[in-house]
Amino acid sequence: METKTENDNSLSLPMLADDCDKAEKGIGSDRLISNGKTSFLKTTFHGLNALSGVGILSTPYALSSGGWLSMILLLLIACVTFYTSLLIKRCMDFDPTITSYPDIGDRAFGARGRILVSVFMNLELYMVATGFLILSGDNLHNLLPDVNFEFWGLQFGGKQSFVLIVALLILPTILLKNMSILAYVSASAVLATLVIIGLIFWEATYDGIGFHKSGVVVNWGGIPTSFSLYAFCYCAHPVFPTLYTSMKNQNQFSKVMLVCFVFSTVTYASIAIMGYLMFGSDLESQVTLNLQPEKFSSKLAIYTALINPIAKYALMMTPIINRLEERLQSYCDKKSFSYLNRTILMISSVTVALTIPFFGYLMSLVGAFLSVTTSILVPCFCYVKILGTHKKLGYELVIIGFIIIMGIIVLVTGTYTSMEEIIHLM
Repeated sequence: METKTENDNSLSLPMLADDCDKAEKGIGSDRLISNGKTSFLKTTFHGLNALSGVGILSTPYALSSGGWLSMILLLLIACVTFYTSLLIKRCMDFDPTITSYPDIGDRAFGARGRILVSVFMNLELYMVATGFLILSGDNLHNLLPDVNFEFWGLQFGGKQSFVLIVALLILPTILLKNMSILAYVSASAVLATLVIIGLIFWEATYDGIGFHKSGVVVNWGGIPTSFSLYAFCYCAHPVFPTLYTSMKNQNQFSKVMLVCFVFSTVTYASIAIMGYLMFGSDLESQVTLNLQPEKFSSKLAIYTALINPIAKYALMMTPIINRLEERLQSYCDKKSFSYLNRTILMISSVTVALTIPFFGYLMSLVGAFLSVTTSILVPCFCYVKILGTHKKLGYELVIIGFIIIMGIIVLVTGTYTSMEEIIHLM
């Protein structure tokens, strides 16, 4: 994505990683001089691409974990995160020098606030990128279950082999400086989401699976996992300041957010309901793992689901790489260190993916610990501090207080449950 920061603040491509990179650097400070030039429709498309991701594959599993009543949690999370996106807008309206997500943390709590927000942003990007490797390995293994190979005397088979194969395929994209081609591919998230929903509906209707499972009304033991996975679906808040500064008419930002959250919630709910009616409690962490791999529609759905994770891996890692290189380039030769730094970061990600190959629980951990923090708690705490809302008791403070309490409960219970399951499976 190219973002002009001197005379034009428009966004030419919806690239989440680039947005987050700019967010941490604080690019776009010319907002004091003029607004951006991005239209309502284009900004909406950017927002939809930021919100539409691999989370759509795990919403059926989230529903099966918590039961039918957990759909209320999806709607609650959608409403809360929509509200916190408006809090971000209000913070930026209050202080026009705020142009990025870390700026909000800095304005509220000083340098420590900026560092804390930046750490959570980058850690979330790293874990989501690692989840891409696990997702790709799981789905390719579902299509080709008999593949295995030997490397340096070590035998690799099953999902492990595909994680390594995908990593080797992705490595050249990590070494690239120009991400424009991958940016165009990753911009297809909205289309990919609609295609996957259509193919899963086709599989149920015409390929013999049907909608015959009744499911359970509620599973209290699975509520923390359900809540965490729903939170993971709405983790695009670090991008919103960039979208806001890019708009030609910033008064329409609230409408953009409304359209994005309504559309995303409808698609998440649709695939969750379809998947639960198709497979019930037998749902895997990714609904594509339940599809019949011998069917053409299933293969097409799986390959479609793989396009964005493979394309977006390098885009997600780019902000982290840039931060590391900026801080360490004075100690090393820039070009050679750049390749070494990128390769080491890739190896560390592969190591995590091989060590914790549990997509559902890992994304549940990301949702509970990181997404809740960046998308719920940070906007609330920063808004209260920046606007001084904590100094006067009113309905708004009560609402924000309720959201903060809910967020802390989800963070604690979801993180504990996810860590417990991961440790148990390891």
